Amino acid sequence: MKRGTVIFGGLALVFVALAFLVVQKETVLARGQPVLLRLAPVDPRSLIQGDYMVLDYAINQGWREGREQPQEDGNVVLRLDEHDVGEFVRYETQAGTSLAPGEVRLRFRIRNSQMRLGAEAFFFQEGHAERYAKARYGELRVTDNGTSVLVGLRDENYQPLGSAIH
Repeated sequence: MKRGTVIFGGLALVFVALAFLVVQKETVLARGQPVLLRLAPVDPRSLIQGDYMVLDYAINQGWREGREQPQEDGNVVLRLDEHDVGEFVRYETQAGTSLAPGEVRLRFRIRNSQMRLGAEAFFFQEGHAERYAKARYGELRVTDNGTSVLVGLRDENYQPLGSAIH
């Protein structure tokens, strides 16, 4: 009887954690501000994993512009243009600092000495690789605290190419 209780309790805990994550992501999707990030050149398909695109963002390439990469997790501040494309402004040195009009914060993590936004993969329907090869922007929804969710890809004219498979 005790073993069954422990197993049931563990499963219940897993389901509660999953439900929390789903609610958190749905909140970002519903309330988040659209932000487009210019994509760095990427391989349009991962041959090992099939219909899947590895994404890299131009703001991650700061070392090419002489900008030092941060050594720990934090936020980057972006200025949005008229098309909601985010351009690097600065790293946020103190959490919760005031932002200027047109600026947003975007949470990042440092993994393997690289800045990760948490949206480095885009899955699409089998047979649609050619359509997504035209991607020039990743479309994210971003909340005030910098939490983001990738919602799709856009072409050079800012037009949606489709949405991720969930």
